[in-house]
Amino acid sequence: MKVLVTGAAGQLGQDVVKELARKNHEAIGIDRDEVDITIEADVQVYINEVKPDVILHCAAYTNVDAAEENEEVAYQINAAGTEYLAKAAKQVGAKMLYISTDYVFDGSATEPYEADHQTKPLGAYGRTKLAGEELLQKHVEQFFIVRTAWVFGVYGQNFVKTMLRVGGERGEVGVVHDQVGSPTYTVDLARFMVEVMETEKYGIYHATNSGVCSWYEFAVEIFKQAGLEVTVNPLTSDQFPRPAARPHYSVLSKKQIVEQGFTPLRDWKEALSAYLIETKK
Repeated sequence: MKVLVTGAAGQLGQDVVKELARKNHEAIGIDRDEVDITIEADVQVYINEVKPDVILHCAAYTNVDAAEENEEVAYQINAAGTEYLAKAAKQVGAKMLYISTDYVFDGSATEPYEADHQTKPLGAYGRTKLAGEELLQKHVEQFFIVRTAWVFGVYGQNFVKTMLRVGGERGEVGVVHDQVGSPTYTVDLARFMVEVMETEKYGIYHATNSGVCSWYEFAVEIFKQAGLEVTVNPLTSDQFPRPAARPHYSVLSKKQIVEQGFTPLRDWKEALSAYLIETKK
């Protein structure tokens, strides 16, 4: 299949392009320099020229804190850009997969969020990503929405890299222990995305690595696997204030993955181990 990947230079996009090549698909990666997805005319011209079979939409405004000050900019990328791609996808008959987020929920749940759970974003980032979901569904019937969380990969900045850098420099870090979720390795997420897009099993999916931890427990495991002696101090969210509110509970139910016969993502500790090996190469 001819597959267009937006945000192809990003943390997830690069692994998606690699996975498509591994599965012998024709991957066409674009980033902001090639096509500005916030300009509808440019999107339409490009999609009509390329005529992809599938659009894997990884491009996003992901700076959660900055989105509080720049919601209109975040909306243009996360919502309007998604709508323009969706309208163009419909014109050429392409399937479309959109990467969304645990931030569409408010984090007040006590058991894993199902795909059909009531959405209620706490901040601008979640609102703009949810708007993208809604606009995609408005224009395209052949859609996949894949909500994920706590993403880390070789190619971008992420929590694992930050911990290794700060922990290595200081020998001590403070990490919140009252926010719980599941880390997601971009390599595993990319595999799932490609597996899903090869089917007609449309709908909303939740995809993270399996297992659950707090950010504090994640940090402890990072240093353990990296063989670093770092003191990790548990903090409350109140002790570590940020411009954007974070969901306290971000565990996503992966029930649809199993029900639809897809391959579940491995345990997050295994994924972290694979990531650490990959970063040493």
